[in-house]
Amino acid sequence: MLTKEELPECPVATTVQLVGSKWKLLILRNLLARPWRFNELRKDLEGISQKVLTDSLRSLEEDGIVQRKVYPQVPPRVEYSLTPLGESMRPILAAMEQWGSAYKASLEQGEASTQA
Repeated sequence: MLTKEELPECPVATTVQLVGSKWKLLILRNLLARPWRFNELRKDLEGISQKVLTDSLRSLEEDGIVQRKVYPQVPPRVEYSLTPLGESMRPILAAMEQWGSAYKASLEQGEASTQA
C-alpha cells in the first residue's frame, strides 16, 4: 500500500499510479461484473502471465481496491471481488467504456466516409 508521502500531489497521477496499468484496468473491468477466481481471470485476460496477474491482484488488494476471499474447502477456492473503494471506480470505468466505444465508432465512420 502506498503511503501518503509516496502519493503524487496530482489526483490524476495518484489514480494512474494505483490502477493505471493495462492489466489492472482490465482486472477491474471484470471484477465490476462479479467475483472471479484466479484461473478464470487468467483465461479471460488473454496474454496476461500468471506472475503479472498475481502481482496486480496483490497490489490492488494492498491498496484496498480488491479483496481476496478464501473458502475453507478442498481443493482451496479463492475469489477476488471489489471492495467498496473498488466499486467507487465504476463510473470511471463506465466513462472509459463510453469514450472507447465512441472513439471506435468515429474511426469506423471515418473509414466508411473515405471509402465512399
